[in-house]
Amino acid sequence: MEKKKENHLILYYKSRLLDLMNLEAASSLDDWVAVVADVLSADHIVYYKPDSENTKFYKICSFYNPFRHDVELVVPSGKIKALKTVSQVVTNGKLKKDPYLKQFNIAFFIPEKNMEDGCLLLSIPNELFGELSDEDLQAFVRESRNFLQLKYELSVVEADRKRYIELFQVTGKFHSSMDTDTILAEIIYTLKRLYPVFDYTLMLSDDYHHNLDLPIKSLQYDAVDEMALESYVNGQVHLATVWRTNETMLYAPLRGKQGVYGVLQVITFTNYEFNRSDLEFISLLANTAGSALENAKLYQQSMQSIEELRLINSVSRQLNKSANLKETVDFLMKQISSSFDTQAIGFVMMENGKMDLLEGSSPIFEEKEGARYLEFANRSFAEKKESLFISNLNRRFPGRNYRFSSLMAVPIIQEDDLKGFCLVLHEAPYHFSFDRFKLFQSLIYQSGMALTNSMLRERLEKMVITDHLTQLFAKNYLNSRMETSIGEDEQGTLILLDIDDFKKVNDTYGHQTGDEILIQVAKLIKENIRSTDIGARWGGEEMAIYLPGVPLQTGVQVAKRVLAAVRKNTNPPVTISCGVSYWNKEMNETAESLFNRADAGLYHAKSLGKNQVVISDMEMKSN
Repeated sequence: MEKKKENHLILYYKSRLLDLMNLEAASSLDDWVAVVADVLSADHIVYYKPDSENTKFYKICSFYNPFRHDVELVVPSGKIKALKTVSQVVTNGKLKKDPYLKQFNIAFFIPEKNMEDGCLLLSIPNELFGELSDEDLQAFVRESRNFLQLKYELSVVEADRKRYIELFQVTGKFHSSMDTDTILAEIIYTLKRLYPVFDYTLMLSDDYHHNLDLPIKSLQYDAVDEMALESYVNGQVHLATVWRTNETMLYAPLRGKQGVYGVLQVITFTNYEFNRSDLEFISLLANTAGSALENAKLYQQSMQSIEELRLINSVSRQLNKSANLKETVDFLMKQISSSFDTQAIGFVMMENGKMDLLEGSSPIFEEKEGARYLEFANRSFAEKKESLFISNLNRRFPGRNYRFSSLMAVPIIQEDDLKGFCLVLHEAPYHFSFDRFKLFQSLIYQSGMALTNSMLRERLEKMVITDHLTQLFAKNYLNSRMETSIGEDEQGTLILLDIDDFKKVNDTYGHQTGDEILIQVAKLIKENIRSTDIGARWGGEEMAIYLPGVPLQTGVQVAKRVLAAVRKNTNPPVTISCGVSYWNKEMNETAESLFNRADAGLYHAKSLGKNQVVISDMEMKSN
């Protein structure tokens, strides 16, 4: 039987489709609809495709005059499905029954792979119905189906090619960078190049200090977004449809070899259906990014560990060199301030159960506000000798109105005894990271022994130069300081004093009371001189005060002030006698000669009736 010739319109249609295929990726469904309109002389055309739930048909492309025709963007699936019969071609009859569809006079149901048939609605000249047989119309459907299927397969191949080129390029960038911001930015930029209409968010499990311009937020473990958490926990890609917002959400975990570092959230409209290639590519990109993030994090951790070791070694070397407590504290203050970005640093050593704030600590700790933190740390360490790491004091203790929210404190422990602690503060909550806290612990543990040793060394040195009973300096130390002053200063005054009738005090009240009188007089001396002056116990009930750089007149005033203080504030009441000597650069003076002249003045004061001040080498007295 002779094969029937194809209709010239169908042949023309096939040739036009072949031309479209030769255009490769440049052609689109709009181009196809334009070809159909041209071949069939259509007045207007609309091509609808169903959504993934088959509840609605969405307009995919069209060809019409908007001033003459109204085209609906969405049509209920029931309206389209009501047209469908055994045949894939529907003409006037059923179309005229619907107010919207009656503007068309023919409909083609074009099957697509793995999808509900798409519906092509047309309005063509009536005379064409005489030219096109049923077989011709079926041929039109068949050729359209073949074209769309081939077009789809080619588009998938082309999309895959582009994706894997992008993946290859972005993988190279991932492996060439150890910067988390660069990696995170490349994830977003790559996706935006391939899927420009989607929205993206990176939900990260770690506290990254990332670029604020990137769509990044922390993965909240108590959040309502259960699908994101599920993807994070089980490491699998998940899809979710939110009908309330008409959105489809894809969640892809950022997986590395050692764990999951976050979740990539992709948001699009519900009428977009993620195909297998989309899912594979996004999942592969997320996994590649997860591995890159893991490598960057491990690299940064290793670099941080190296820096921490350098800091610890540097501190150890310096502490081994320094024997002076103040130098040690000053050095640690500088290191802690630069390494931890603190606003207040306090070093406390414990002495007889009481806190001793070391010189060099931040001034805030000498105020009432700062003392609150020291007392809080001291109470905590008394209960449990464990380091304190508090990110938000005001949240932990509501209503107490702490000025500083972030606190770190590390105890200095020796043989299970609390020897002291170091405390640092910052006003901003969550200012110190846990990694910084661990480094701070290591630093204080390393320097605790040096601090304790420096303090013990200073105490021992002080014991050598200090009289045990009165806590005044010893005679040898006074002599040394006087000799240094005579060599370096312009002038100086020495006051030698003796408690009047001290033997009588011992005989009347006992030696215990005599010791208490010595302690009282020593305390009054320290209260009436400067920190740069030297108060010393010369021997027995004799004491001395050396005033470096002080003229004679001022020295006499100091002696009178001490004499009056002793007379008024001792119990039982006692008096003192004072001899005063003076030197300057014009005098050929030694410490011994200065003492001898003061001693002569003291002897003179005693002989004149006691309880008075006498200037050496001059027979004058002052009461």
